[in-house]
Amino acid sequence: MKLQSLHIGAIQGEIADTVLLPGDPLRAKFIAENYLKNVYCYNKVRNMLGYTGVSKETGKKVSVQGTGMGMPSLSIYVNELIDFYGVKNLIRVGTAGSLTEELPLRSIVLAQASCSDSGMNLNRFPIGITYAPIADWKMLFTAHEVAKSNKIKVKVGNIFSTDTFYGPDHWKTLAKYGVLAVEMETAELYTLAAQKKVHALSILTVSDNLVTGEKLSAEDRQSSLREMMTIALSL
Repeated sequence: MKLQSLHIGAIQGEIADTVLLPGDPLRAKFIAENYLKNVYCYNKVRNMLGYTGVSKETGKKVSVQGTGMGMPSLSIYVNELIDFYGVKNLIRVGTAGSLTEELPLRSIVLAQASCSDSGMNLNRFPIGITYAPIADWKMLFTAHEVAKSNKIKVKVGNIFSTDTFYGPDHWKTLAKYGVLAVEMETAELYTLAAQKKVHALSILTVSDNLVTGEKLSAEDRQSSLREMMTIALSL
């Protein structure tokens, strides 16, 4: 019998080599229904939906798996996708809060690297060592070239992955050092990819601006996916 992992109900072979990773499982469903064809649902464990299908744009087999909110949740799914199902390419397609007025709503950020306040890497590395999680260069370069060829404006740079959604205003200090946006998953994704020698990139759509206070509605967040998905499905 082919093995299933603890939190993903797929059997081996049901998940593609390339997996898109939205945090919200309902966004995974939305992506599957709108951007893939010949879709089947391989995971309903804990309602963390996962789907495999064929990209309508490229004809390539691709999967999409919800990861939940935060690095501990994402870590569970990414570990299992790699260790049980042999996934090689992991692309976070999520939202982020802009830390600068120059990065308005609906802007797309390609996360080159990620700062973090998480304790996860403090437990991995010896005391005194601060690990710098970075994107896969080939995926980052390709995403930038795809964006250019499709006339999609993107910003490449450092982001901040935090453990606390309602937390202190550390972002104000980070913004002074050129950090573009804040979210809750990328640092762990990049660390696991490096550890397990696979490829990872975070593509983020700005859903709110911490400087101006502007925010997209839930409906607007769904409709703003198009350009981000054009890039992600080309990788």
